[in-house]
Formats: sequence, C-alpha cells, structure tokens
Amino acid sequence: MNETMVCVVGNVATQPVCRELSTGSSARFRLAVTSRYWDREKNEWTDGHTNFFTVWARRTLAANVASSVSLGDPVVVQGRLKVRTEQRDGQSWASADVDAVAIGHDLARGTSAFRRTPRGEAPAADRSPSPAEPNWETPPSGSRLDPGAELRPEPAGVT
Repeated sequence: MNETMVCVVGNVATQPVCRELSTGSSARFRLAVTSRYWDREKNEWTDGHTNFFTVWARRTLAANVASSVSLGDPVVVQGRLKVRTEQRDGQSWASADVDAVAIGHDLARGTSAFRRTPRGEAPAADRSPSPAEPNWETPPSGSRLDPGAELRPEPAGVT
C-alpha cells in the first residue's frame, strides 16, 4: 500500500455515515472528483474522467463531518491517500482511500457558516490514536443499521 499527502476537491457522492466506536467517532463518505479541461476545438470547458475516493474521518473531525457535510456538497479534503490493488477473478482492482486530517466546504462554489466546536465537547475516547480501519455496519436503503454487515472500501475497476 502506497501512502501520500493530498488535497482533493470534489463533490460528496454518498451521504456521510458516522459511527460511535470504542476508540471514538468514525465517519466515511465517497468523494467524486471530475477533472475539467478547456477543449480548444469546441471552445468550451469539458468534463474529463471522474475518480471516486472513500474519505475516512476520525474523532472530532468525524462528528463535525456528520453534522456539516451532505450529499452533493462541494468539499476540499486534505489527508493521506492510500491506494490498494488486488486481484479478483483474474482482474486487477484498485481502491483509493483518503484518511482525512481536514475537510471543508469549497467556498469557490458557495458559502458556509462556521460554528466552532466547544473544546470540552469531544469525549476522551476521541483523543485516542486513530485505529487502522473500523468495522462498520452497512445501512440498507431507508434504514439506519443492518446488524452483521460490514462496510469496506469499494474497489474501482482499472482499465
């Protein structure tokens, strides 16, 4: 697994899901990043390929993401990029996760109202070191929890 610090700008592609774990809060959502370029022949901006990243947030950042970020929001994410590759059914698959250290709304595309989190509000468990990757339950459509299911990063096909 390769790891590098990145800053990624895109739109929230799935509603953020937050869980309370023994080590503190943990949240995740998918981020869609579409490159745009100037097409000289058409004389207009054109959308390029869309890449998807799974963004993971821990502790206080996770709680703030849960109360601040929604599906479709334009956001800026800074964190450690983790790219994994694996073989499945004879095909090579890659998944890209960002272990976020900072997340905010993209103010080039709208406005946002900042509310500071009071210092005493974060539970003691939220100040512990971040775990490798939590086991999560997958919520089915229209309900909060599906006991026994586990969330895993979604692989992206490599062509």
